Amino acid sequence: MIRQFIHDILMRRLLEPRRFIQVLAGPRQVGKTTLARQVMEEISTPSHYASADEPALKGREWLAQQWEIGRLKAREGNALLVLDEIQKVHGWSESVKQLWDTDTYNKTPLRILLLGSSPLLIQSGLTESLAGRFEIILAPHWSYSEIREAFHWDVEHYVYYGAYPGAAPLIGEPDRWRRYIMESLVETSISRDILLMTRVDKPALLRRLFQLACDYSGQILSYQKMLGQLTDAGNTVTLAHYLQLLQGAGMVAGLSKYSHGKIRQRGSSPKLQVLNTALMTVTSGLDFAETRQDANRWGRLVESAVGAHLLNDTLGSNIEVTYWRDRNMEVDFVLQRGNSLVGIEVKSGGHRTVLSGMEAFRKKFRPLRTLLVGGDGIPLKDFLSTPIEQWLKK
Repeated sequence: MIRQFIHDILMRRLLEPRRFIQVLAGPRQVGKTTLARQVMEEISTPSHYASADEPALKGREWLAQQWEIGRLKAREGNALLVLDEIQKVHGWSESVKQLWDTDTYNKTPLRILLLGSSPLLIQSGLTESLAGRFEIILAPHWSYSEIREAFHWDVEHYVYYGAYPGAAPLIGEPDRWRRYIMESLVETSISRDILLMTRVDKPALLRRLFQLACDYSGQILSYQKMLGQLTDAGNTVTLAHYLQLLQGAGMVAGLSKYSHGKIRQRGSSPKLQVLNTALMTVTSGLDFAETRQDANRWGRLVESAVGAHLLNDTLGSNIEVTYWRDRNMEVDFVLQRGNSLVGIEVKSGGHRTVLSGMEAFRKKFRPLRTLLVGGDGIPLKDFLSTPIEQWLKK
């Protein structure tokens, strides 16, 4: 299980001699705080937890005060300081660098664990000020296996309701489930993890881009066509930047087209992809039964569930997820690690059944293997339960 794997890494690193600042980053409600508190209970050393998750930004003085509490606990030996939502502290990376370097010089046995809900902003601060002083662990959305074990859902409920564990107990009350996701997760992520922390000149455009990405998840859409849909005075550079911000908050992404030439790949039209299928269904206004009866919509939802699985399971790895298209031939997803390629086609109700794209891809690139998910291929529940690493083994 992903959460258990992350837990074990944290425990191992925090029990080592004090070497690096440990950073756990990921979108809201993936279990970062729960994992941190579990580690605090199990590590058997004095510890202190503090969170900067407040409407008003915290400052360096607050961070220094929390650090002093940690130092007090480290007077008698090893201690652990956990700081949550660290990216909301103004100038946090410079302050952490100064405090960490002072403790290193004084040989203070204080271990540091930083948590953040915006990986993009966290990594920016780390690379700017803390080079050589940190190790980062990226926490993705929950997998199907984790949701199934925790809530006993079948694969169809996972495809529709997605992977927010806090929302899972609310699915019996659809309106309440939608309000919770829209108000507590979507709006909070946009307003507090993106707009509050980053300069966004066109916040209305970013919000509409998020809605567009949810509506068109699983589809290839050029930036020019997006501008036409959004009817806003923006440009393609702005859209690409906003899509990157939304991906950094764990919401939606734009997959690049696979090509041997990286320049051509980066300039390709993106394939829009939600990172949690709840974002598609909660914005559609259709309930589970209506969605399941619409073969075309269900097919796009299944494909998006596969895409989300691929992106979440490869987060922080050296595996790249793209798509391939040549004229009217297409492969839904391409996995690449080094020279190893895997082509993946998803088949579901209402989805195209002609696999000529896969055959053309096979002839042109000679992939390690090609996979059909659904239909006569690998059952969806089995594919979503299998680590992506497995498909790249020779």
